[in-house]
Amino acid sequence: MKLGLNLGYWQRHGDDATESVLAAERLGYDSVWTAEAYGSDVFTPLAWYGARTSRIKLGTSIAQISARPPVTTAMTAMTLDHLTGGRLLLGVGASGPQVVEGWYGQPFAKPLARTREYVDIMRQVWRREEPVTSDGPHYPLPLSGGLGKPLKLITHPLRREIPLYLGAEGPKNVALAAELAQGWLPLFAFPAKIEEMYGEALSGAAEGFDVAAMVMVVISDDVRAALDGVKMMLTLYIGGMGAKQRNFHADIIGRMGYAEAAEHIQALYLAGRKDEAFKAIPDELADGISLVGPPGRIKERLELWHKSPVTSLLVMGPRDEPSLKLVRDLVLG
Repeated sequence: MKLGLNLGYWQRHGDDATESVLAAERLGYDSVWTAEAYGSDVFTPLAWYGARTSRIKLGTSIAQISARPPVTTAMTAMTLDHLTGGRLLLGVGASGPQVVEGWYGQPFAKPLARTREYVDIMRQVWRREEPVTSDGPHYPLPLSGGLGKPLKLITHPLRREIPLYLGAEGPKNVALAAELAQGWLPLFAFPAKIEEMYGEALSGAAEGFDVAAMVMVVISDDVRAALDGVKMMLTLYIGGMGAKQRNFHADIIGRMGYAEAAEHIQALYLAGRKDEAFKAIPDELADGISLVGPPGRIKERLELWHKSPVTSLLVMGPRDEPSLKLVRDLVLG
């Protein structure tokens, strides 16, 4: 199993994780990942950390496809890959209707078809075999009836194939990742349930396909307090990170076997009863998707992850070098 550090969103002035990233690189972590929603973008912090490191791979988890035309993401990825010596791992995803429609002002329609078209255009850009064209309905190139003609990327990419990961939660989207990409970025991974939930969707994946699962790690002798930290995160995602009529995060919790709980939590949250929503998160759900407690408990629960389809563990939470070293030793032995 490979080990990565997931930094999540850059939040504010002074939120510089350079020392954590340098520590992860020294300790042999394989990758570091950033995120975006409707605050900081995913590429700028990654470029910042990439300029200060030399070996650790640099991943986007995820770059939202509605935030940029596919050629823009392809250019940004190509540039960052060049500047960092071929260390980019490009994770992309469709996000959800709340962000796509509420923030980007675009319709959230046919996410699988849009993703497929998006990936095809990016790969055309990187391969530079001919001017880029697309006759798809979502990203037509060149614009029909206009004055522009198809163009080819001016700069020669460092790599014709930048490793591509898809952020996916539904089985059809996971199957698309297995078909098109080099890896899958699940937001919530319940190791004991992955095979049951996604085994069929992952069956078409090529050898070496990377299931890079994000996991919150809280090293503490106070298991109750650690679980409550995970539950706070789940309360926001299940309750507020989606539209009332369509919340993919709540849907995935339902597929884990907690459909009634997810519906109840979302209803409480949207009614402004956030404390009650927090209390409604089942402990076994929070425990199942995280690694919390003293080192011995974490080591014991890691067995479930090693037996699962997960091939990369992207750790969220620890930032100081002693904690990162402890996690490394627990995960990699």
